[in-house]
Amino acid sequence: MTLPIIAVIAGLLVLIWSADRFIDGASGIASHLGMPPLLIGILIVGFGTSAPELIVSGISAWQGNPGLALGNAFGSNIANIALILGITVLVCPIKVQSGILKKELPVLTGATILAIGLLLDLKIERWDGLVMLAVFTVVMGWSAWQGVKGEADPMALEFTQELDSKKQSIGNSILWLVIGLALLIGSSRAMVWGAVEIAQTLGVNDLVIGLTIVAIGTSLPELASSIAAAKKGEHDIVLGNIIGSNMFNTLAVVGIAALIRPFATVPEIMTRDLPVVAGLTLSLFILCYRPGGPGQINRKEGSLLLLVFAAYNGWLFFHH
Repeated sequence: MTLPIIAVIAGLLVLIWSADRFIDGASGIASHLGMPPLLIGILIVGFGTSAPELIVSGISAWQGNPGLALGNAFGSNIANIALILGITVLVCPIKVQSGILKKELPVLTGATILAIGLLLDLKIERWDGLVMLAVFTVVMGWSAWQGVKGEADPMALEFTQELDSKKQSIGNSILWLVIGLALLIGSSRAMVWGAVEIAQTLGVNDLVIGLTIVAIGTSLPELASSIAAAKKGEHDIVLGNIIGSNMFNTLAVVGIAALIRPFATVPEIMTRDLPVVAGLTLSLFILCYRPGGPGQINRKEGSLLLLVFAAYNGWLFFHH
């Protein structure tokens, strides 16, 4: 089992590095083309930080490992809120002030409810994928329109500062976009192969591997960027990345996997995993909406999120 473990670790390291290069290249090109900073943040960076999940789940579905595809998507949602946000808040409590985020949180809640509804029959057909992608397209169009309208939004200023600090030539931007995308695909294939081999050797189903090893691994780019943004006081970027990534995972990642190959799933996803996704999404909703003014997610709440993450993964480990 040595080679599969090396494939997972090496694939993960290259995946994290190449995702950053892909985002830098795409953001640089969009900036040179005159795209507003807030749109770059919502669309380009949001897509880029979810590119590992998208490619890993797409390859998993194509190779006939649907559990890995679903586990990666929903496990990443759990990791984004409970692990990434939890650790980030322990480093630096964050304030919730962006009007755009307050509009997007209910949309994320609605997307989660939609995914649960489509999975009630424990199958994902192509038409389910089409519905998810249609809703995702509408949501992205709405976000783009809000971004153009809301340039005074605090998150827009944060993204402007972030992009100004990473300016590069159009040639370098294109080069990093191509290199990043090529390495994303290659490292994802290595990681999927290693994860499937480990699951088969240990007798663990691919859904559990997707929910744990693969989901945590593909969520690591968000951890580094979230901590860096929080330390610089860019609190809305932290929440924007998490909400955007979860929206992308719920609608686009699962939707594209369904289009590649329709599949059935196991009952545990409805009784164990999706309730955790829904509960954490609701907790994010509650943490970000405080009566009487802007919310703040503090260290105590971050600790609770981490405890939930540890308890969930402990349950998976002992009851797989």
